[in-house]
Amino acid sequence: MIAVIGASGRSGAALCRALKAAGRPFIPVVRNAAHWIATGISGEGVFADLEDARALRVALAGATVVVNTAHARHAAAVLAAAPEGARFVFLGSTRRFSQWADAHGDGVRAGEAAFVASGRAGVMLHPTMIYGATGEDNVQRLAALLKRLPVAPLPGGGRALVQPIHQADLSRCILAAIDIEWTRPEVMVVAGPEPLPYRDFLLAVAAAAGLKPPRVVDLPVALLEAVAPLTRWVPRVPTIGAEEVRRLVEDKAFPVTEMRDRLGVVGRPLAEGLAATFRG
Repeated sequence: MIAVIGASGRSGAALCRALKAAGRPFIPVVRNAAHWIATGISGEGVFADLEDARALRVALAGATVVVNTAHARHAAAVLAAAPEGARFVFLGSTRRFSQWADAHGDGVRAGEAAFVASGRAGVMLHPTMIYGATGEDNVQRLAALLKRLPVAPLPGGGRALVQPIHQADLSRCILAAIDIEWTRPEVMVVAGPEPLPYRDFLLAVAAAAGLKPPRVVDLPVALLEAVAPLTRWVPRVPTIGAEEVRRLVEDKAFPVTEMRDRLGVVGRPLAEGLAATFRG
């Protein structure tokens, strides 16, 4: 019995669709009934807030595999509420490796620490930037920004590396992890097949979206950090946070050998994933 926490979110809904397509029964655990209904996925949701320990225990009763696609900071609560002997698949984020402190990354690190300390069997998957989901705000938001800007101001000229993973490939990784008989808590990064400079990623998004390739302009990080908050006041331009600018100078490249060898998943090339994203 597979319980999927956060089933109405982007990654949770994508996983539920994959489970349904594979004919595998699952229990969708969601906080909001309307959000679950809006996914269009048939099946009755079980409603529980992750901060309500009693409701969460009831929702997870009988589950042999618990998949948490909600934020990894809830790992301790999920571990406490799950049946004894259940295996776990937690969805984390490679933000946990960032040198820049922020609430998201700190929460992932805390969740990972709680999971590892528990000794419970399972895995925490740390995906890189996820794209390709319905309503995702990574490449779709970037394309919306490129429509409005004649140039692309990037710190360091966009030389830092990124390695995005398509949502469908992430779902494949989770499905594979569900079927592994984990005996202890493990942690694994899941990513696209190879890293590339952010400027090349940006140009690939522009091409897939049918946009004119922007001219990349190298600007200092401090200047872009100062300007970023002003985007909230610019009509029809997505809001960009200063913390997002800082992360643009970090390399986010990871080996995928473990993902390939243990999960049996090789991510699709970026051009293929972007083409599917903008077709849909």
